[in-house]
This record gives sequence, structure tokens and C-alpha cells, in this order.
Amino acid sequence: MQTQGYHIIPINPRIKESLGERSYASLLDVPEKIDIVNIFRRPEFVEEIVDQAIQLKVSAIWMQESVIHRAAAEKARQAGIFVVMDECILKEHRARFR
Repeated sequence: MQTQGYHIIPINPRIKESLGERSYASLLDVPEKIDIVNIFRRPEFVEEIVDQAIQLKVSAIWMQESVIHRAAAEKARQAGIFVVMDECILKEHRARFR
């Protein structure tokens, strides 16, 4: 996605940098506006991420393939957030913008 011009901000408390970008411990630590939260975590971690996204008023949450948490998705939708679940954002981007 970086090669398509997207600015990716890694969130991982265990690393300092990824993809040439500074990594943050949580969404709440990011000092700039976040447009899309792309979740690559196991489902048991999704609800906490969604809660942070709601707090930040993020406009979209994308859960990657095999990441399914229906309750968290509904919670996000109720907060007015657009949600995609169990889909690869890169595959979808390629299919739409080739």
C-alpha cells in the first residue's frame, strides 16, 4: 500500500520501527489524524483496537482476512465507523484500481 501512496503508521508496542516508519504502542499514541485502522491482529485483540478507534473518531476500520469479531464490528458501526471484516485491503485495492 505504501507503493500506492498510502502513509502507513505501524502500531506495535514491541517494535520501534516498521516499513521505514516509527511504530507506536497504541492508536492513542499516534500524533496525527488516522483515516483507516487496518487490523492484522487475532480476533481477541480487536475489541480494544475498535474502542481506541471509536475514541479517535476514525472513519473506517478494516479487519484483514481471518480477522472476524462481529460484536466489535457492530460496536464500530453504531459509532458511525465504516467497517470491513475478513478481507484483504491490498487485494481489494488492486481489484478496484488496476
